[in-house]
Amino acid sequence: MPAETSPAGHLDDDDYPAYTMGRAADLLGITPAFLRAVGEAELITPLRSEGGHRRYSKGQLRIAARARELVDQGTPVEAACRIITLEERLAEALRLNEEMRRRPNE
Repeated sequence: MPAETSPAGHLDDDDYPAYTMGRAADLLGITPAFLRAVGEAELITPLRSEGGHRRYSKGQLRIAARARELVDQGTPVEAACRIITLEERLAEALRLNEEMRRRPNE
């Protein structure tokens, strides 16, 4: 099996849905219900296995962990999800701004 089609070929891929809900919850020290809540708030959208089970990527786990940090600080889940969405938009805008500054005048 070629590396790009085998599961081992995806070990460094932040977007590969490698983690089941239970494993993801265990890794983050959260409950599956919390993962469902951030999914319902549309912060992350897990892929579904052929059997319909949620699968999470490393990138999604980082986002869920950030949401948990905010919730642990007293922020409601919905507000935490909105904050993270805005943080991501700001980071993208700053990245684009920096890219535009580096371009020679056209």
